[in-house]
This record gives sequence, C-alpha cells and structure tokens, in this order.
Amino acid sequence: MKVKFFFIVTILMVIFCFFSFSETNNPNKSNLLGNTIQQRFQLPQGFVREEESKTSFDFFLRNLPLKPLGSNVLYFDGTIKPNRNVYEAVVDLPIGKQDLHQCADAVMRLRADYFYSQKQYDKIHFNFTNGFRVDFSKWAAGYRISVKGNKTSWVKTAKPSDSYETYWKYLETVFMYAGTASLEKELKPINVLDIKIGDVFIKGGFPGHAVIVVDMAVNPKNNQKIMLLAQSYMPAQEIQILKNPNNSSLSPWYAVDFGTTLKTPEWTFSSSQLKRFK
Repeated sequence: MKVKFFFIVTILMVIFCFFSFSETNNPNKSNLLGNTIQQRFQLPQGFVREEESKTSFDFFLRNLPLKPLGSNVLYFDGTIKPNRNVYEAVVDLPIGKQDLHQCADAVMRLRADYFYSQKQYDKIHFNFTNGFRVDFSKWAAGYRISVKGNKTSWVKTAKPSDSYETYWKYLETVFMYAGTASLEKELKPINVLDIKIGDVFIKGGFPGHAVIVVDMAVNPKNNQKIMLLAQSYMPAQEIQILKNPNNSSLSPWYAVDFGTTLKTPEWTFSSSQLKRFK
C-alpha cells in the first residue's frame, strides 16, 4: 500500500515539474488558467508592469475577466467566430443579443463600464454621429432619445433608475447612433511615445475600426514598452485579446516601437491614429 502511495506521489511530482518547466520556458503564456488579463498574460523576460491605482481605468482594463482558456469568440446571435489566428483570449462580458456591440461600441462600453463601476455616472457620455451628446445621468433621470429625421432631442418618458438594465439600454442606444466616426472626434491625438493603457487606435469612417490598449509593460533597462490590444468587430461580437501577427514569439504582446504602421489581425493602423479619452 505504501509503495503504491509513493508511486502516485512520484507521478504527481513529475507532472508538476513538467508543467513548471513548460511555463518557465514559455514566459508569454505561463499562467494560461488565469481568469483576468493580468493573471493570464505573463511578461517576457526583463519586462515589468508599472503599478496602477486600483481605482484607475488602467487597473480596470488590466483586470478584465477572461473566459476559460480555449473559449471561442461568440457573435451576438450565439454563433462562433472562427479564430483564424485572430485572438488569444475572450473577455467575459455580455454583449447583448442585437448586432450593435461592434468595434467602437466595445471601446465605449469599456470606458462606460469603468465609470459605472465607480458610480461616476456624470462622466458617462458619448456623442451620436450627428453630434448630439447623450449623458447617462440624464438617461438615468428618466429621459429618453427621440429621433425624428435629422432632429434628435430628449423626452421624459421613464422613471428615474440607474440599474444595470437601464444602463445597458442606454449603451445599446449609443451603439445604435454612434461609431468610429463620432468616437474619433471625441478623442484627442496622442504621440505613440506617450502611449498608456486605455488609449485607442482608431480610424473613423464607414467602415472604420478601433482597438484599445488593455495592458502595458516596460523594460526598465532600455525603456522598451509592450502592449496588449483588444477589439470587437463586425458583426457584433465578444471582446477579444488580439494575437500579434508580426511577431509570434512576442504574441500576444506588441512592441510599442512598431514604426509608422501597426498591423493587427483584422486591421492596419498608422501611428498617427492613436487617440485618448479627454
């Protein structure tokens, strides 16, 4: 009986050592079971994450929940988006059942989700494509949007509420009437050298695209920086952490010093298209 016991213990130790060795030799993916961005995506050798305030947008993004390893990105109708070497992980957030939660919408909802979690409702506001500003604080007060032709206005039709259900209906209205063209105008240009978590690479238009920086790290010895990027896309789909098609050994991390062109799996941006929320 003792022999059998020690045999089992020995086997378990061998398995543990094997996985430990594998993780040590694969630093970019050494905690694949982690359930947040920060936990799952370990850093290349020499890089460190700079500490962020626990109440900051940076910390919020870095700690977004992830679906289990190997999960597929789902479209709004529940069907599966083929990976085709696009994404490394799936953010575990609901996207609704309408074809609304696309690229710019995902960026806006992450920003809004952060302020909603902090109960800073007065900071949740976005512009429609026609320039009309929509504040969640007014929506929560019971006002709704009336769109008649080119005229947009507020109409008091509901009871005051800041419930999550009310908040999500607000977001879906924003998703319906806003997009990359309007969001791009709301953001301010940023030099890539000054990039930080929460910044957005965006090309406004019809179509356009947007990806958001959800994590960063720096090498103190040479000040090199790396970043993780997330996106949604068309049709409406879950937010995904992008693979790096330019450097498989660094993927899913991207070097910040990418030059003038940033190639992501489904879109290419220029360095001048980096923007930040004001």
